[in-house]
Amino acid sequence: MRLPDKFINTIKGVHQDAGEQWLANFDELIWYCEWKWSLKVMEPFPLSFNFAAPVILQDGRQAVLKLCVPGKEFITEKEALIAYRGSGIAELMDYDSDRGIMLLERLNPGETLKTIHNDEEATRIAAGVMKKLHKPASTSHFGVFPTIQQWSQGLLNLRQRFDGGTGPLPERLVRKAELYFPELISTMKDPHLLHGDLHHENILSAEREPWLAIDPKGLIGEREYEVISFLLNNLPDSDKSRITERRVDIFANELQLRKDRILSWAFCHSILSAWWCVEDNAGSADSSLEMAMIFDNLRSRSVTTNG
Repeated sequence: MRLPDKFINTIKGVHQDAGEQWLANFDELIWYCEWKWSLKVMEPFPLSFNFAAPVILQDGRQAVLKLCVPGKEFITEKEALIAYRGSGIAELMDYDSDRGIMLLERLNPGETLKTIHNDEEATRIAAGVMKKLHKPASTSHFGVFPTIQQWSQGLLNLRQRFDGGTGPLPERLVRKAELYFPELISTMKDPHLLHGDLHHENILSAEREPWLAIDPKGLIGEREYEVISFLLNNLPDSDKSRITERRVDIFANELQLRKDRILSWAFCHSILSAWWCVEDNAGSADSSLEMAMIFDNLRSRSVTTNG
């Protein structure tokens, strides 16, 4: 199977030697899947960080084959799918942890939420999916899934890399995130198992339910954190602040969330996302920094209005 050069370069860049080895054994991996599940692999979906393709099983049923470089992210995704048991999300049909293989429910027609052009409608659909997904974190989830606190420690790497400075990121914004994160974490209540990456392209139209999620990261935190990925995605070039505020209002009302905490978490996460761009050399951090300032301005306005 011919893999796109961009996908090959991504696998090598992210996974280094493990990625090189995985690519070298890729044809054998496909053969193993065909043999184990008696399936036929079709043309893959557009590829980013993992291989995913529709497959046809021996009995004629459709499914999706997802192949990942084995590691921590594969484990947390698999465990999240097991925990959700198909509630609000594509079902995990089978897996092979050692080889990084998942066989998943095929969602048809499989259009992404980006096809809903009315932004308020799309936001309400996403809120409905979140209602089905969210479940209180159990003791068994801790140690399996990362927590928001662990994610926030990424900013320590920023300081270490730039000898106590913030490199290309504004010192003022980083310092504010460093203040907000501990405060939010210390006042967090009712931790839940979150999807962790629930944006427009990870919500697909389906038959079993009108809309279902795919590709969970698996994260433990409060529910206000879940909406951030959606807020950061599929925004127009102009009027971002107004649309973002409307999305926040809808999520707060539909899910009974606190608007001030959504905006504070979103600001912190945007700074963290900007650092990830720098750390992984994965595109520009400008968009994340722009959204951080929007979230911070909306938060200040909200505090002033409510105060």
